[in-house]
Amino acid sequence: MSPSKRPRHSSAGGYARGDETRQRIIDAAVTLFGEHGYAGASTRDIAAAAGVNAPALQYYFENKEGVYRACAQFIADDIRGRFEPAMQQASGTLKGQSSTAVLIDAFLGIHEVVLDMVLTDSQASKRRLFMVREVAGDEPLVASQLLERRLKQPLNKLRLSLLARITGTTTRDPITRIRLLTLKGQILPFFHPPGACLDALGWKEIDAAKGALLKATVMEQTRTLLESWQVRG
Repeated sequence: MSPSKRPRHSSAGGYARGDETRQRIIDAAVTLFGEHGYAGASTRDIAAAAGVNAPALQYYFENKEGVYRACAQFIADDIRGRFEPAMQQASGTLKGQSSTAVLIDAFLGIHEVVLDMVLTDSQASKRRLFMVREVAGDEPLVASQLLERRLKQPLNKLRLSLLARITGTTTRDPITRIRLLTLKGQILPFFHPPGACLDALGWKEIDAAKGALLKATVMEQTRTLLESWQVRG
C-alpha cells in the first residue's frame, strides 16, 4: 500500500454531516473487509452498505486503499481510547511508592478493559474478523502494525512493570513474563465465540448475564493469583 493521504472533509457548516457519512462508510467497510477480505470487498458494495453512492466514497477516501487505511486507523484509535484511562492510572501508580494492593488494582483495571471489550462490545466480532485476516497474512499489515505500536507495546510494558512490582522481581525475569502470558491467556478462550468455549460451558451464546459471570470469575481468579504472587514484607 502507498502512503496514506489526508482524508477529505465537508466545507464549513457541513462537518457534522460529513463526519457522520464518513463514519458510516468506515463502519460498513470494517464489516465487509472482515467478511470478504480486502480483495473481496468492492467499493461499490461498501458504498451500498453505507447507504451512499460511489462518488461519495471516493470524495472521502479516494479509493479502496484509502478506505482500508481509514478502517485500520479507526480501529486502532478506538481501542487505544478505551484503554487510555486505565493506562494513565497504571502509569501514575508506577511512578509513586504505591502499595501492593494499589498495584494489583491498577493491573486489574487494565484486565477489566480487555474483558469488557471481549465480552460486551457489540462491534468486537466485526473488528476481530478484520484483524484476524491481517494476522493470518491475508491482508496488508496496517491495523495490526498500528495496534502493535500504539497499544500492545506500551500496554505490555505497563502490565509487565506492574507484575514485577507486585511480585518483587524484574521485567526481565522469565517467570514474571510467563506469569503475564498465563494471565492474558485466561481471556483468549472467549475471543472467538461461538466455539469450543461455548461447547465446554454448555451455552449457546454469551448474553449479558453470562458475560458478567465470566468477567467476575476471571477478575476474581486474577486477583487471587496476583495476591498469591505478591512479595511479602
